[in-house]
Amino acid sequence: MSLHAESAPRATPPEAEAPDHVLLSAEGLFHRWPKQTTPVLDQVTLSLRAGEVTWVGGRNGVGKTTMLRVLAGILIPQQGTVRLQGMDPEKDRGDYQRALGFLSAGDRGLHARMRVAQHLDYWARLAYIPRQERRPRVEMALEAFALSPMAGQRVDRLSQGWRQRVRLAMAFLHDPAVVLLDEPRNSLDDDGYAVLGDQVRAAATRGAAVLWCSPRGEDRVIEFDQSFSLNDGVLEATS
Repeated sequence: MSLHAESAPRATPPEAEAPDHVLLSAEGLFHRWPKQTTPVLDQVTLSLRAGEVTWVGGRNGVGKTTMLRVLAGILIPQQGTVRLQGMDPEKDRGDYQRALGFLSAGDRGLHARMRVAQHLDYWARLAYIPRQERRPRVEMALEAFALSPMAGQRVDRLSQGWRQRVRLAMAFLHDPAVVLLDEPRNSLDDDGYAVLGDQVRAAATRGAAVLWCSPRGEDRVIEFDQSFSLNDGVLEATS
């Protein structure tokens, strides 16, 4: 099933659902870390359009996570601009974050002692989902990521694969206009990977833009609308 429901629209809906409608744009992004001579981002320009799934690849350490943090408004680049539905990540921080779903790499963002359903409810509150919609939204997320049997378990007692599913459910929970995924397949078994593919396709079908970053191309469950490679700070189209 999909997380999308008519009774629970995303926080900031796109102005249009047309495939060529740009939801998130980045222009001329430049960032160099202190004591490094090579920029991690060098004039990176990227457009994420409604209904499309974009892949960005590149070996570990080339800057994919840095780029995602810039797109998510967590890191401000030294040069360049990012806009999500016309919003500035600094001036419109609250609305910007509510329109965004972000899965960071690693095992971040989880409160170990919370139970799975409790954790998703807490996240729904942070996303400003109306009170009457929180429970059905959490139940849909549990079902969508096959987490219902784990609803009452504490997060710190789950395997890495199930913890990854919880983090993915958080990223998709509030029906965001743009979803940014940093190595989303990590720790997932084949069933989890298939579930992820279903939710990525469902998000694109409802008009969201999805960006998937990983070191290598993915197979079987994902078909990308555009693909790029990030090397030495330069983003280049690969198809």
